[in-house]
This record gives sequence, C-alpha cells and structure tokens, in this order.
Amino acid sequence: MRIKISNSSIYISTIVTSIMLLCSSCGDKNKKENLERDSDNTAGVTKANDVIPFFQHWNLILGDGSNAGQAVDYEHKDFFYTTNDDNSDWVVFKTPNGGDTHGTSNNTRTELAQVKKWYPKTANDKLSATLKVMNVSATGDARVASTYSVVVGQIHSANGHENEPLKIFYKKFPGHEKGSVFWHYEINTEGGDNSGRWDFSSAVWGHDFSVVGAEANTYPEEPEDGIALGEEFSYQIEVKDGMMNLYFSSKGHETKTFTKNLVESEYTTTDDMPEQTRKLFVPIGQDGVERSTAYSGEGLFFKLGCYNQTNGKSPEENQNWCSGAETHGGDIQKQYADGNYAEVWFKTADISISDAAVSNEGYFLKND
Repeated sequence: MRIKISNSSIYISTIVTSIMLLCSSCGDKNKKENLERDSDNTAGVTKANDVIPFFQHWNLILGDGSNAGQAVDYEHKDFFYTTNDDNSDWVVFKTPNGGDTHGTSNNTRTELAQVKKWYPKTANDKLSATLKVMNVSATGDARVASTYSVVVGQIHSANGHENEPLKIFYKKFPGHEKGSVFWHYEINTEGGDNSGRWDFSSAVWGHDFSVVGAEANTYPEEPEDGIALGEEFSYQIEVKDGMMNLYFSSKGHETKTFTKNLVESEYTTTDDMPEQTRKLFVPIGQDGVERSTAYSGEGLFFKLGCYNQTNGKSPEENQNWCSGAETHGGDIQKQYADGNYAEVWFKTADISISDAAVSNEGYFLKND
C-alpha cells in the first residue's frame, strides 16, 4: 500500500493514528488467537475423527473413569490423541495400571463403547480395526494370567450380568520381543449369582491366557509365532443370525478365523467345562455353568480401544485378574514415566450397524 504524505500536518497525524489503530487491532487479534491456542493446544492438529471418521457411534471412556461422550473434535493429552509415525496417522489410546475406573471394573480403560446395542439372533453387525500395541505394563506378577496384557476389542452385554462374549487380548512378558494375541469367551452364567463366571481363551498368535510364569518374576517361553510391540495386526468381528465370526490377520503371520454360537451354549453342565477352565478358574471358585440360551435376548455392543488388564490389586484376591503391579497410588504421570501403563494405536477402524440396533443409553446411565 502506498501512502502519500501531504504538506499538511493533519494528514500525517491522521495516517499515524490509523497505523497505530491497525497495529493495535492486529495485536489484539494475535493475542486472542494465542489465548485460544493456549486453551486448546490441539488447534490445527489432526483430530481422531480426521483419522477414523466414526466417533458419532461411540462414547469415549477415559483412563480416569469419566465418560467424555462422543469424541468428535476431541482429545485428551493423557489418554486420547493423535500421532504420526512418519508413515501414517494414528489414534492413540493410553491408560495407567491404577486409577479411577468405569462401572464395576477393577481396571482402567481408554475405550470406545457403542451408543447402540443389538441382539445376537437378529444381528447383522460388524467391527473391524487395524492397530498396534505400543506398551503393556512393566511390572506385575507373572503367575497372574491377566498381567502384562491389554484388551483391544470387545463385545459386551448391556443386560443381565453384563458379561462379555468377546475380549481380544494382547499380552507380552517383560524381556520378550514377541507377545501373544488371543481371544476370550466369557460364559453368561445361569441364575442370579454371577460369581461363578469364567472365561475360555483361544490363541490366535502365540500363547493363550493360561500360559503363565512359574514364579512372580519368571516367565514362560517366548512364543515363536507371536506379535511384537509396534507390529500391526487387524481383526474383524461379525455377528449375524446368532453366530460370531472372527478374522485375524497380520503381515508375515497366518490368517486365523473362529466361529462361536452366541445363542446356544455348549457349557450347560460342569462336565462341559474345558480343561483350561478347570486349571485356571475352578481352583478360585469360579465354577459356574452357562444358561442354555447363552446371550440370546440380551443387548450386545462393541467396544474398541485400550482396556488395561494389569492392576495393582493383590494376587491373593484373585489369581487370574489381580496383578500386584506398580500404580504409584494412582499417580498417572509417575506410572507413565516408568512404563506402568498400556498404550494402543489404531490406524483404521470401521463399524457396520444393523437397522435392528437400539439405544444403549441405559448401560451408560447405570455405569457412569
């Protein structure tokens, strides 16, 4: 812009005043932008729904036990944010060993929970994801089956006992390069007392849940066909006409498929218990049977994220689920500093929801 200077001093004065006002306005604008940026340090940064555009279908539960709602244009520096590994954008789910939990669980989670539920007999619903696990707890008791593991995908019941017909685990012992991927079916216990419920574990790559250490700080053999931290793998869960179909794939590994009936039980008597259950669960009094119709008639919903299975509770309370790990009294930053947390990165995910799905609001009202 050219400025013509007149011989009249009033013109110069007017121009100087205008420039000062303009600079003041720019300064105020910059100050406002800086304040906005300080209040939201993610300004201009890729958000989770830019990477995986499906967050309207979920509520996000954070590692402090709170429900953040639908995570559109949302992130939390301690639990849920995006990153780039120089090849791809990823959504990061992170949660400590110890802290406030959601519902009745002993374990922290940063996890998406579906806002709709569907019924297995009429279902035609699907969830798929590609991910890599970046960290599991640095401490724990190797004799406890859940120690050093994280659940990265689930099907959960919104009704009855609120049991889980599917949990997909990743588990790696300290000092091992490779960990294991396995999945669980939890029985939908017959009757009103759910204390006898138990899980049955199926290996995908590496070991299943039952492979533990002989002592608190000794570990089993490393799995030859396991998955390393930072190694990508994918899963797909499909439930249709009462059947659950699972698909697992990873570059350099055999693709695995599984099928499980969700509406007709195969565990209706104590004689039906698998040997694995007799070894892990019966000794601690979890020796129930499943109702004949399994999860039929109950609303089910998907979960996806980072559900840390390592906690600070004493193994004397439960030899399968209480890890005795370091929690620093629930101090999140101290746990993050010395590796006592779980962290999972998701690159892609997709959900397909049937027309028969209905609101899952009741589950959140009960558990939030």
